[in-house]
Amino acid sequence: MVKAAAHPAEARASGRTAKRASTPPSDERGQAVSVRALLLGERLDTRTLERDTALATAPLAVPIEGGGIAVVFRYGAVVLFDGHKTAAQQFLATLDPLVTEKFAVAEREELQLLIRPDTDQLVDPAGNIVLRDRTVERLQLVADVLAKNLVLSHYETRVAAIFDSIEPLAATLREKGRAGVPGKVLLQHIGNVLLMQQKMVGRVETGEKPELVWEHPELDRLYMRLAEEYELRERGRAIDRKLEIVSRTVETLLSLEQTRSSLRVEWYIVALIVAELAIAAYSLLPVR
Repeated sequence: MVKAAAHPAEARASGRTAKRASTPPSDERGQAVSVRALLLGERLDTRTLERDTALATAPLAVPIEGGGIAVVFRYGAVVLFDGHKTAAQQFLATLDPLVTEKFAVAEREELQLLIRPDTDQLVDPAGNIVLRDRTVERLQLVADVLAKNLVLSHYETRVAAIFDSIEPLAATLREKGRAGVPGKVLLQHIGNVLLMQQKMVGRVETGEKPELVWEHPELDRLYMRLAEEYELRERGRAIDRKLEIVSRTVETLLSLEQTRSSLRVEWYIVALIVAELAIAAYSLLPVR
């Protein structure tokens, strides 16, 4: 029987939230930069921003009017650094028309980015990201990791929901020897799995180093530390494994349903042949 696993992102998020509650004041930590990451929808058209206001590309970084920087991703994520709340809201409002298939509730995470020139690059015990300086390239890298973290959280939730929908089908198969749903429904499940795999591999590439690291090798260590902190590769692999299980389960159910349908058709054909033979035999009987 297929069972949904606990949502790992929730445990990590709650742990980081609890730690941040005990974070000391900013003057004891160095300069603090507020960070807000959001996953707004399935796609975000960045062409207008690239043409008009880009500070850097790959990933796209743009200024927020009134202060702050936003890093925007075509797969629907945006990460805001140090923007005033009102200015940030206004910036997000300008993105609304650019978002395709907007989510009713956006995935989000908020944290502090600490700037300490005399420290090594790391994530502190309170869950805050610590950098030596706040160059655009370092902000882009942090944004890349946070955006991928949100995408993984989103797909972890969706995969858990798919597991929940598949479990009753597996239970029905065990108890009654059949799936109990039309083949069309099973094909829809397969379509959902294939679409998720395509988005994760083709758009987001959660397990791959960003292009920025290849262009700036000095950022490689920072990326590896952050990717490890947010378990990007491990979570991506876990989602892949679950999608494979769902895919195999649904394909098995579909195969069984198609076999049952084929048998029903074969028995129907046999019955027609028998009926035709009976009629033919009856017609050959001598008339009394």
